Amino acid sequence: MSFRLWCPRDRQVFPFCWCNSAEELQVSVANSGGSPRVLFAGVDWAKDDHAVCVVDEHGLVAERFTVAHQAAGLARLVKVLHRREVVAVGIERGDGPVVDALLAAGLPVFVIAPGQIKSLRGRYGSAGNKDDRFDAFVLADVMRTDRVRLTRLQVDTDDTVVLRKLCRARKDLVGHRVAAANQLRAHLDTAMPGVVGLFHALDAQISLAFLARFSTQDALERLTETRLQGWLHRQRYSGRTSAAVLLDRIRTAPRGPVGAPAAGLSAITKALLATVHVLAEQIAGLDKQITAAFAAHPDQEVFAGLPKAGTLRAARLLAEIGDARGRFPTASSLACLAGAAPSTRQSGRSRVVTFRWAADKNLRDAVCDFAGDSFHTNAWANDLYQRARARGHDHPHAVRVLARAWLNVIWKCWSTHTRYEPAKHRRLQQVLTQTG
Repeated sequence: MSFRLWCPRDRQVFPFCWCNSAEELQVSVANSGGSPRVLFAGVDWAKDDHAVCVVDEHGLVAERFTVAHQAAGLARLVKVLHRREVVAVGIERGDGPVVDALLAAGLPVFVIAPGQIKSLRGRYGSAGNKDDRFDAFVLADVMRTDRVRLTRLQVDTDDTVVLRKLCRARKDLVGHRVAAANQLRAHLDTAMPGVVGLFHALDAQISLAFLARFSTQDALERLTETRLQGWLHRQRYSGRTSAAVLLDRIRTAPRGPVGAPAAGLSAITKALLATVHVLAEQIAGLDKQITAAFAAHPDQEVFAGLPKAGTLRAARLLAEIGDARGRFPTASSLACLAGAAPSTRQSGRSRVVTFRWAADKNLRDAVCDFAGDSFHTNAWANDLYQRARARGHDHPHAVRVLARAWLNVIWKCWSTHTRYEPAKHRRLQQVLTQTG
């Protein structure tokens, strides 16, 4: 098909050109009259290769290419973007080798979430189909039109990145341990019902040791109070439940299979027990590494004084918030990313305040985990929590209200490199004065 196009940039009419699509027309126009003045790039990240699109200030495609997810491919990506002198690069994720290569080359990177890209496709057509090359174009064009509304990616220090990976790995392993413990509990409900609920937690050290020693219903039935008391003494059991009470729990529980069936079920018990035990050991190993990394971090003092934070919670807060101060110029920006600030929709006389779904879920989980336990020891936090409950909020909502308030305090300490001191917290002192 033939097009005759007026280009306002060069103030000239391009001659007729034959193109198979409007997309090819854009490439033809961009390449026909000198290099564009301002260029923007979009990179659609994928597992094996990455689609790249470069557009000029008028939204016309200047170049398209694909690079392999290899060292040579990333080197070519950086080389082309530098040669083109792009002023902004849009991408869908903020970590990984591609982002590392772009940042190392000094290129300004802006992250646009996949959900936003899905919505932005509607600008260019109603089909909304997923296509890597088209998404790269959308990313580049959004850099051209909406760059002033976006925040340039700022990376944390290597210490913070390592701490974040350790904390997230520990969280994943804890999830696996909970799943393995639930599977073990479901198995024991039929194989050895008397063991379920015998101690305070099935994945506690004393429970795992008991199952390793008494792995069949036959072994449970041979137990006597004296024998159980001796075993508990050797394990240095510090629980307040006596051997007589524990034995009564075993004998009053439903009876599991005995004999040959019990021997077969014992193999399953030992396999699941080994899984839980290995996960517990690996989590304990990560705990030590997180403790050491947190102690050596320059921002350790900022988070160490928070109430009920301990080491692991404080380390997780530091890891998820990071140490790139430019990411959060205000406390509100931090609260919005953490999902602690509600989302307000208003049209005419209608005004609806709802839960903020678009948030950093790892950050929100870390902040709410801390806030959900802080009100047990902090009078100001307890006052905020109780007042939220009195207004009819359920526990998760009240915790988010408290998390929003805590983020104001944490942001102030974080932005000024100051340790949280209860004596300097004016709101806390006011609550203590009123209750005293």
